[in-house]
Amino acid sequence: MTEPLNLRIPGPTPLPDAVREVGSQQMLNHRGPEFRDLISRVGERLQRAFRTRNDILTLTCSGTGGMEAAIVNHLSPTDPVLAVSIGSFGDRFAKIAQRYGADVVRYDVEWGNAADPAALADALRAMAQAGRPARAVLLTHNETSTGVTNPLAELAAAARRAAPDSLIIVDGVSGLGAVPFEADAWELDVVATGSQKSWMVPPGLAMVSVSARAWQAAERATMPRFYFDLAEARRFLGKGETPWTPAVSVLLQLDVALELLEREGYEQIFARHAACGAAARAGLKAMGFRLLADHHHASNTVTAAWLPEGVEWSGLNRLLLDRGLVLAGGQGKLAGSILRIGHLGAVSVADVVSAIETIERAAHELGLPLELGAGPRAARSAAHEAVPTPA
Repeated sequence: MTEPLNLRIPGPTPLPDAVREVGSQQMLNHRGPEFRDLISRVGERLQRAFRTRNDILTLTCSGTGGMEAAIVNHLSPTDPVLAVSIGSFGDRFAKIAQRYGADVVRYDVEWGNAADPAALADALRAMAQAGRPARAVLLTHNETSTGVTNPLAELAAAARRAAPDSLIIVDGVSGLGAVPFEADAWELDVVATGSQKSWMVPPGLAMVSVSARAWQAAERATMPRFYFDLAEARRFLGKGETPWTPAVSVLLQLDVALELLEREGYEQIFARHAACGAAARAGLKAMGFRLLADHHHASNTVTAAWLPEGVEWSGLNRLLLDRGLVLAGGQGKLAGSILRIGHLGAVSVADVVSAIETIERAAHELGLPLELGAGPRAARSAAHEAVPTPA
């Protein structure tokens, strides 16, 4: 098999044909007028997607690079930081801050659950009472390792009330662009996302929004940075350039992808992802899989489910791959225990139903007691209920 028939991992995600085609375009001068027009157009479109007036800075790296840039540009070694972790990527955010010398206090949530705004506020007040008020709060918008979306607006509001001087720094890698997001209205100071997720673009770009408050903090911050220096990125953006050689082809592809997204409309995009998420959850439940995420905060971009007793991931995955379906397994302490279906970016309900059908056939071959056809029926019904229009 030369190409997966149904790539359903949480990223990289499938590319629309128009995005693939522009990636083969000839190079252009990244210090010339064509590039200035390109980066200006992409920035304006990203502002609309982030719902912000802040400049959007593009870095040639993965989403993790954007997370690192968010930390090193706004903090100093020994700064007290509250890291809120609901899974593997929340842990990663905390580790980055620790590696650069921040004094990290952890608020860890059991995997499969979202963070609680009241508990977040309590943790911030405890830090202040101990004489170490938090300079920043690290939040994950959407945790792909568990299939949970944090109540980001409520968490940010709780942080603002409990620690008004703290920066709110957000990993928006796997949710932004697919589910509702309001960078300015929610008073988020730094937001980083990555091209290979909801944006329908290959890996290679991180996009970062920085508030006025965060720029003031950056003037005092002393963590080391060079390639990830956002002040340099902003200075060069004023000239329509980037400090270092950018991923020109990926920027061209992002431009086309953003045009496609705006043509569809973000409200319709959110509805489409809600239908896909509902279909994935209902289809798996109808086959007897137990979902990992608390249903109140289940993600509309990725669904995680426990493997049935006696089923090994390696064996199930082999059957799925033989049928052209590519899923993700568990990460960290969930490795070998769960499967994850990505449904973000260029995805339709039909793609999700196809994945459910394939999982059902593979599970039946493994001898699991299930009714053939029940999973796809449940998936279609749930999608229709989530968005009562033709899916």
